[in-house]
Amino acid sequence: MNEEFDHPVELPIDGILDLHTFNPKDVPSLLEEYISLCHGQGIVELRIIHGKGKGFLRAKVHSILGKHPLVASFSTDSGPSGWGATLVHLKKS
Repeated sequence: MNEEFDHPVELPIDGILDLHTFNPKDVPSLLEEYISLCHGQGIVELRIIHGKGKGFLRAKVHSILGKHPLVASFSTDSGPSGWGATLVHLKKS
């Protein structure tokens, strides 16, 4: 067995989450946990990178964000990444 996959992956909690390396089925729990951790550290502006693709992952991310109690608002990035990323504003504690 490959030891590289025996341990949980630790992500930096810096407000930027790139979902490219994760299995889409893991996105709901990952995103919810990441939002909670950022909020707990006082990070209220997030950037969720989901890629452009066919829009499936973006739709899933937006669905989760729309229901999350800590999310104040979100929108697709109007910057260089275009609709490949979503900007999220969390409610302040």
